[in-house]
Amino acid sequence: MTTALSRSWEHAVVTGGAGFVGSHLCDALLSAGAAVTCVDDFSTGRPENISALLEQPGFTLVQADVTEGPRIKRAPDLVLHFASPASPADYRRLPLHTLETGSVGTRNALDLAHSAGARFVLASTSEVYGDPRQNPQDESYWGNVNPVGPRSVYDEAKRFGEALTTAHAEAHGTDTCIVRLFNTYGARMRGHDGRAVPTFVRQALAGEPLTVTGDGRQTRSLCFVDDTVRGVLAAAAHGMRGPVNIGNPTEITMLDLARLVVELAASPSEIRFIERPVDDPAVRCPDITLARDKLGWEPRVRAEEGLRRTIAWFREYGTDD
Repeated sequence: MTTALSRSWEHAVVTGGAGFVGSHLCDALLSAGAAVTCVDDFSTGRPENISALLEQPGFTLVQADVTEGPRIKRAPDLVLHFASPASPADYRRLPLHTLETGSVGTRNALDLAHSAGARFVLASTSEVYGDPRQNPQDESYWGNVNPVGPRSVYDEAKRFGEALTTAHAEAHGTDTCIVRLFNTYGARMRGHDGRAVPTFVRQALAGEPLTVTGDGRQTRSLCFVDDTVRGVLAAAAHGMRGPVNIGNPTEITMLDLARLVVELAASPSEIRFIERPVDDPAVRCPDITLARDKLGWEPRVRAEEGLRRTIAWFREYGTDD
């Protein structure tokens, strides 16, 4: 992956750097000439995501929990806080860890950035909009979130993280930015993490029925990981505080997504409808006017191409977690 940066970084700290999106950020920053310190406790991140980076000059792995205030030997000029369980399977398995990472972990990452005079970027999520009553969602929309529902530990961790990031900037002058990521997918996802794309790809490659929840008419907006990384680094380089939506404004229903995966995988799988989860959003689509106007960013990879690449990766590396 090649990523053009309008601002160069000498040393970036990426919390959650062995995770899905975090590892791609490490790749991009190293390719751009930055030294990178990856902080990860491997509760959901995977060593194989960064194994190729371990011998690269400028890459350092700190295996630690961000909630415990890991010690970083070299002061960074960029801190990307991407540590958090992000899939339904993970945040339901690790509910307290999810909340602590979004609160204590975010505070530790903010304090690191502030003490070093570094730029700080919080990875937030479209989940802060909940089951939205506005579609598409722009950054001024406050959301419709159940604070005690099955998704609440993730939703509220991110909402608190946004509030904490905003307060830190106002109280201490920390140079912060909030990016809200929408339905990122691509290589290095885990086949059993509970999200739609890896679940459908895993099932299609195994010839199993693709399990579509409800009637399949609920929508998502899929953003290929290369595009997400470009957007995150563009926001970091710009200097904006955000929040800013980083996602693909093209919606697709879950039923159409399942059918497309079956087609692209040349799979014999059929579609099977199952019960829809509680608080599952009916729609999810970003308004990316701010990202287009301020960052000059928009997604480039169409769903068909991104899914082909994702399916090819799963064929090569397997669908087991």
